[in-house]
Amino acid sequence: MSAKRRVGPFDVNPLALGCMSLSHAYGSPPPRDQAVRLLNRALDLGYDFLDTAALYGFGANETLLGEAIGHRRREYVLASKCGMTGVDGKRVIDGRPETLLATIEQSLARLKTDVIDLYYLHRWDKKVPIEESVGALSRMVEAGKIRAIGLSEISAATLRRAHSVHPIAAVQNEYSPWSRNVELGVLEATRELEASLVAFSPVARGFLADAVHSADALEPGDIRRAMPRFQPGNLERNLELLARFRALAVEAGCTPAQLSLGWVLSRGPHVTAIPGTTSIAHLEENFATPASLPAGLLDQVDRLMAPEAIAGPRYPAATQAEIDTEEFS
Repeated sequence: MSAKRRVGPFDVNPLALGCMSLSHAYGSPPPRDQAVRLLNRALDLGYDFLDTAALYGFGANETLLGEAIGHRRREYVLASKCGMTGVDGKRVIDGRPETLLATIEQSLARLKTDVIDLYYLHRWDKKVPIEESVGALSRMVEAGKIRAIGLSEISAATLRRAHSVHPIAAVQNEYSPWSRNVELGVLEATRELEASLVAFSPVARGFLADAVHSADALEPGDIRRAMPRFQPGNLERNLELLARFRALAVEAGCTPAQLSLGWVLSRGPHVTAIPGTTSIAHLEENFATPASLPAGLLDQVDRLMAPEAIAGPRYPAATQAEIDTEEFS
């Protein structure tokens, strides 16, 4: 593991733990006792930056963290998110200040803590000026309920607008060799503003961990079933790239997941990554990612996984309309 990196006022290991899959999104979550063991094993290994959200499991993920590792709260930087929650069993984007101020109280209670270190606006609610939502988050900082503010799935232009209201400590956008949208503006904007880029899905939702070979193998309810890159036609073309990516990893003496993570971390000293997993073996594998990889190998990944080589957009059209990130045409 390479040297610690700065996220807002915190020094953390460059590989964090995304906790979403323990409660949400990728099919059936693991049994609770298995999730508790994984979270504690993560802290034992040295993971010191954990990421959750009010949305995940409609509060269940925050509750899990509070109950499983709340007693070890001093050992990790805690990130959570607001602005996208479950309402009457449905996902709702709501960035109104009064909603965000209610959500923080619920999250603090579930997480069994009196302060969240990094609190993101999970999605920009385009019906609410970003300045108003960030203003509400800034009042949480003043009240001592959160320590730093983040944004997720936003563009460089929106980041700059938000930053004019209150310093933005981190932007959490998707980033991996097969999702490079941040290179259209956010990677540079975060560097300029001295904010961190926190890469979610840094192993391409399991694809670059060599974990998805058939859409039919995905469970009902797995969000990847609706994602164009995992659907028939596109998936077969992307699997051809995966075979070549896997060969590069073998040549380098690392796993495909480690190659993907190492590539992400090579993109700048302000970049961190938050892979998620339900497997302790994968948790350990990810944390063993080499501190650096040969420049020539990283260049080969660049060329292989050029944006125009990837089959299918990141999201279906309805989801794409909800986010603010720059997109390749």
